[in-house]
Amino acid sequence: MKILGIIPARFKSTRFPGKVLVDIKGKSMVQRVYEQASQSKYLNKVIVATESEQVKKHVTSFGGNAVLTAANHASGTDRCFEALKLQSQTYDYVVNIQGDEPFISPTQLDELAAMLDGRVELATLIKKITTNAELFNYGEVKTVFTKEMEALYFSRQPIPYCRNQGEMEWLNHQDYYKHIGIYAYRADVLERISKLPVSGLEEGESLEQLRWLEHGLKIKLAFTTHESVCIDTKEDLDKVLANIDSFLL
Repeated sequence: MKILGIIPARFKSTRFPGKVLVDIKGKSMVQRVYEQASQSKYLNKVIVATESEQVKKHVTSFGGNAVLTAANHASGTDRCFEALKLQSQTYDYVVNIQGDEPFISPTQLDELAAMLDGRVELATLIKKITTNAELFNYGEVKTVFTKEMEALYFSRQPIPYCRNQGEMEWLNHQDYYKHIGIYAYRADVLERISKLPVSGLEEGESLEQLRWLEHGLKIKLAFTTHESVCIDTKEDLDKVLANIDSFLL
């Protein structure tokens, strides 16, 4: 399988404009993501997809690959599809690597890419929830799945509902899993989902993967033990910089 890793890096981020270029102990955030992704054993090529000429020039300056994409994409998925179309070579799969996770583990990318066998349409990772703080955090997306490790549903609410126990006891009686937000798309499926209209479930939960499930696509899951560190706001960056040595071990 030929796999293209794409890092959507939108300079004009709504919550934290310019975050992809912020300095994290001598390197920009996008450079750290790029260097981590480039260590994956499965990715044949890694590129940054951005709407910013400034970001593109920066990526080129440290020896990376970058392409300019439209400024009005609604999601990283749409930006990935445009970036795929700009490639001179064909690829079987695209892996969407979040541009605001500077410490993403190459092993995590390999865990995802190892599932891509030509039959898998879409794939992503999940991690076991171990605390009530995670379980009842609406910012953490939870999932339930089949015996074949295919997603049934994603929700910001804790799922499944543990009817016969008090909420603080749920983790003692039921396994819960959170979604780790990196995706792999088969190339033909990426083209298909880029044309799908927004769905009702997607609007309700604000989760684009629900659009794919509503249209009958299958999302394969794999377990990971690696945690994601997402820098979504200036406050997130401050927390990372205050503990930077622990992230660079």
